[in-house]
Amino acid sequence: MTGNDTRRGIAIMVASSFIFAVQDGISRHLAAEYNVLMIVTIRYWFFAAFCIAITSRRAGGLRAAAFTSQPLWQGLRGLILVTEICILVGAFVYMGLVEALATFFVYPLIVAALSGPVLGERVGWRRWAAIGVGFCGILVMLQPGSGVFTPAALLPLLAAVMFSVYVLLNRYVARRDTAETSFFWTGVVGAIFITPVGLLNWQPMIGSDWVWMALLCIMGALGHFGLIKVYEAAEASAVQPFSYFHLVFGASVGVLVFGEDIRVAVVIGAVIVVSAGLFTLWRESRRRAV
Repeated sequence: MTGNDTRRGIAIMVASSFIFAVQDGISRHLAAEYNVLMIVTIRYWFFAAFCIAITSRRAGGLRAAAFTSQPLWQGLRGLILVTEICILVGAFVYMGLVEALATFFVYPLIVAALSGPVLGERVGWRRWAAIGVGFCGILVMLQPGSGVFTPAALLPLLAAVMFSVYVLLNRYVARRDTAETSFFWTGVVGAIFITPVGLLNWQPMIGSDWVWMALLCIMGALGHFGLIKVYEAAEASAVQPFSYFHLVFGASVGVLVFGEDIRVAVVIGAVIVVSAGLFTLWRESRRRAV
């Protein structure tokens, strides 16, 4: 049941954003030493176990959570998300947290752009203008055609597109499935898809890195559990803008822990993208209020 404690929802969203930023930092550290596919596989094993533990405690248990009339779309969701995570973690290694996250956070604008043709939602000229401005911000950050641009810069953009499709599929399957069902399929299907690939790319891990791996799994579970509590406490339109703290915290981890530099173009482009995204969220909340 959704509540109306907006302050609590915002507080949990900010805390969850911090947890995800720490998770990104640990992913960057481990993926620099080990195969990305192996890291994501171990993470998904824990995530799947977490999903099963959470859904089994809800009404109807695992059988009710696993039942869906749209297994194709639910399976596609799981496959897209686990692939997107692999690509984004790879971007963390090749680009660093600052630039990868700054580019990735164009995804709310992509969701807004695709919600019309995919879900049949109305997208007015103001939202299209905001989407256009946001993509100008991406061009400022990536600087295509300049000596700064590298092909690796397309990785977080690809991840953003995939995550946007995942978000839209969330909305689509929610028309007939419960949140518990979607949560169950996200973890379990993702683990099934990634396990064979991860095992083929297995590498021995030293003891201290297993500690980081365990922390990564715990952070991932806490972050997703936090999101569940966010949307139980408050309406999505009220708390979603605060998800941009993930970008702030992630950039801070990149600078303070990994010694990454922040280019002026990235700052300007990120401000443009975030501003356009916040405007889009504001327009959506106004439209729902009418």
